[in-house]
Amino acid sequence: MKFLLRRTTADLPVPDRLELAGGPLPVTVRRNPRAKRIILRLAPGGAGVVVTAPRSTPARTINEFLERHRGWVEGRLARIPASIAVVDGATLQLRGEAVSLVHRPDLRTSRFESGEAGGRLLIGGDARHFARRVADALKREARRDLEASVARHAASVGLQPRAITLKDTRSRWGSCTADRRLAFSWRIVMAPPAVLDYLAAHEVAHFREMNHGPGFWALCRDLCPEMDFGRDWLKRHGAQLHAIDFTPR
Repeated sequence: MKFLLRRTTADLPVPDRLELAGGPLPVTVRRNPRAKRIILRLAPGGAGVVVTAPRSTPARTINEFLERHRGWVEGRLARIPASIAVVDGATLQLRGEAVSLVHRPDLRTSRFESGEAGGRLLIGGDARHFARRVADALKREARRDLEASVARHAASVGLQPRAITLKDTRSRWGSCTADRRLAFSWRIVMAPPAVLDYLAAHEVAHFREMNHGPGFWALCRDLCPEMDFGRDWLKRHGAQLHAIDFTPR
């Protein structure tokens, strides 16, 4: 079935799926009163497409927009990295460096080791809990790194966070509320340290500037001179971190 448009008939609702050559893709439409134009993005991992549109935009206009950008969607889907299963013998990144995953049933706790052959993460216990314990180990490292980076930047702006929460979000890498509650994706610990530091600086900059205006970006750059590297790395490689599958095997 093709995605059909009827421009001469009554306005049709936006379909909940976009029919593509590789199969249907879920469509999510978000009406934003502050939006000035239609914006299309691919959900992390290619799980769907998200359309943000001004509140008054007719469904017909959104349908036409989706049809015009069908090729863009298929092109972006083709660039999504293949999923990596978290199993014994797999290799992940930790702080931008390769780490081999090794199951050691005799161990009671997980631990990192480094050697001439590179880093290893030794995971103990039942094989059924291997992926979860890998994630738990990464979360511990992520919290340590993020808390240290946030504390440094918070001291620079003279304000402290109310709380720091780790999540596995796909829509954003970090967030900051008006009362300075921070949330981060723990997967960021797999990126190079400069990328994690940029993310921490970005959210702490919101302590002073709850926007993304020129003042915010100037403050963010003051806190993190490597801001451009961090932003670019996430745009280019962030999807690879989301492609790592921690589902138990």
